[in-house]
Amino acid sequence: MAQKRLVILGGGESGIGSALLAQAKGYDVFLSDSGLIKEHYQAMLRDAGVPFEHNGHTEALILNADEVMKSPGIPDESPIVAHIIAHRIPIISEIEFASRFTQARMVCITGSNGKTTTTSLIYYILRNAGLNVGLAGNIGRSLALQILEDPKDIYVIELSSFQLDNMFDFRANVAVLMNITPDHLDRYNFNMQHYVDSKMRILQNQTPSDAFIYWAQDEHIPAELARRGLAASGGTVDQILPPTPSSMPPHEGHPTLCPFTDADFATLGLTFSQIGNHNKRNALAAYHAAKALGVDETIIRQSLQSFPGVEHRLEHVAVAGGVTYINDSKATNVDACYVAMQAVEAPVILIIGGKDKGNDYTVLHDIVRQKCRGLVYLGADNAKLHASFDHLGLPVADTHSMADCVRACHDMAHPGDTVLLSPCCASFDLFHNMEDRGEQFKQQVVSLPNP
Repeated sequence: MAQKRLVILGGGESGIGSALLAQAKGYDVFLSDSGLIKEHYQAMLRDAGVPFEHNGHTEALILNADEVMKSPGIPDESPIVAHIIAHRIPIISEIEFASRFTQARMVCITGSNGKTTTTSLIYYILRNAGLNVGLAGNIGRSLALQILEDPKDIYVIELSSFQLDNMFDFRANVAVLMNITPDHLDRYNFNMQHYVDSKMRILQNQTPSDAFIYWAQDEHIPAELARRGLAASGGTVDQILPPTPSSMPPHEGHPTLCPFTDADFATLGLTFSQIGNHNKRNALAAYHAAKALGVDETIIRQSLQSFPGVEHRLEHVAVAGGVTYINDSKATNVDACYVAMQAVEAPVILIIGGKDKGNDYTVLHDIVRQKCRGLVYLGADNAKLHASFDHLGLPVADTHSMADCVRACHDMAHPGDTVLLSPCCASFDLFHNMEDRGEQFKQQVVSLPNP
């Protein structure tokens, strides 16, 4: 029997892990990246004997694939992906591919906001419980590489909509959907329903022995469950169209539903180390996920109280000149910025801006009026921000580097204020990624004078 040919697009963490796992499992593997692959990743491929190319794609070596594993950051509109779709070659995600080679239980978390904190918290609880658990997906190491080199009994996986789009046979034993608010609409033809359908894929293939944990007060999730015949006994799943050209219609899912509401936090008598109502929802989701896995109640509650938080998410950086500086670089959409401002009680100097993803900033106007002393725009092009916020009459500053941004915040803030980096936008106009943005913010803040 001929070897199955797997072509991998993208030489980052997920691509390298998939290539090494596929090579070990006897696939005919080829990896291609349109940009430069990092040297240490190149070395890993060479050591494993995996052929690869970078700084461009050779179609003849790609379009003969039986399957293509695509990095989630590569859009369907890229020419090579369009050609793969035209040749009807199945496109899968790393998680879909890697899950074929493990019997581990899968705990999967998605949502427009809160998924990184919730994923990290569930992982923290399970480790405290002494379980053999790995962290993967959008955070942690490649799932494929962990399955190859350091297999676990349980994996806690943060999933983006882009990963879910190319998952078909994968099944989550515990699925968590935090919320669905507008995000990444530029990748979904600015069609909110397509984005909603993508997020709902997390429950596909689930059985009644699996748990689907979700925030019952979300604007979209209860209606989507009803549309799929899951809000009541019986019913049939509507045909849900694939949200992107590289996707296929999802399989049905019939999990045991585990909804929670904000009131449950007090009802259960929970306490959590992190501030903000949105973090109470994160804690509730993690609580139910751990309970679904049989973790002792005492360990769960102790872990909620001791959880150290997530870097770049409402991260306290320093107090300089009586002004508190908070790094919320992970806030890459409007809703994340909104809940961050809700969590801060002091007057706010808000840093906002970056690569716009089709944001509607009008939903921020009321809370900006209530909370903000001033706005500092940080982006390559701040025209949309000026058009959206200048009419509110607050002091504004226009900046195009982190050094200028922090300097402007320092000049604008009064003692007792909080400077909040919560940008609403992607980071790729001025920074390598949101981590780079957050790190540069912290570096600039710690260098401020502190009389």
